[in-house]
Amino acid sequence: MHDEQGLVRERRALLKNGLVLAGALAVPGTVSATTRLGRPLTARDLKPMSQPPLPRTTVAVTSPKVVRPDLLRQAMASLSRHGSRIQHHDRIAIADFAAPSGKPRFHFVDLASGRSTSLLVAHGSGSDPAHTGYLERFSNRFGSNASSEGAFVTDEYYVGKHGRSQRLIGLDPTNDNALDRAIVVHSAWYANKDMIETHGMLGRSQGCFAVGERDLDQVFARLGAGRMIYAAKV
Repeated sequence: MHDEQGLVRERRALLKNGLVLAGALAVPGTVSATTRLGRPLTARDLKPMSQPPLPRTTVAVTSPKVVRPDLLRQAMASLSRHGSRIQHHDRIAIADFAAPSGKPRFHFVDLASGRSTSLLVAHGSGSDPAHTGYLERFSNRFGSNASSEGAFVTDEYYVGKHGRSQRLIGLDPTNDNALDRAIVVHSAWYANKDMIETHGMLGRSQGCFAVGERDLDQVFARLGAGRMIYAAKV
């Protein structure tokens, strides 16, 4: 009798474990975004213009697997601290300047879904004087040609010496000269992927967030105006 009761308990346990496993297998995988990228921006559109639609992408990675948790926590704390000056809180960008320039370290995080897309971004020559591919220091000084640390809010698009660009406003004492220093988002040949193949690293900007020429439309679409870029080396 006792043996039969033991068998019943074992069968119930197996059945319960089987149901749990089946439930786990039934959880659907991540779904990639399917929105379409609009036409490229033109000089006529850029000042002012509405935010372009998000591009088609197959990337679906939860942010903690791409953005290091300590850096993500700092970025979220900064978003909360500067929340009244940042219009949109649905998406943010994080520049992880602890990573080398040859790695995708410009993370665009959708805070609603937890998904992120990572692209290449160059740092300033004043932050890496020996051109090692690693950012050594930040600066907020005029003429430093260095990247600045802290939270930025994206502003208007314009066409300047680097072509299509987006102005940034620094929100912290470590980057509050960004607008006057003309620290912006723009594309550059030295931030293209082929630089890694030939040199093992990207070139350097004058402190701007320089991205690859083929990535600029995607960056503009994901940022828009009134969103935060957080730059740090943690």
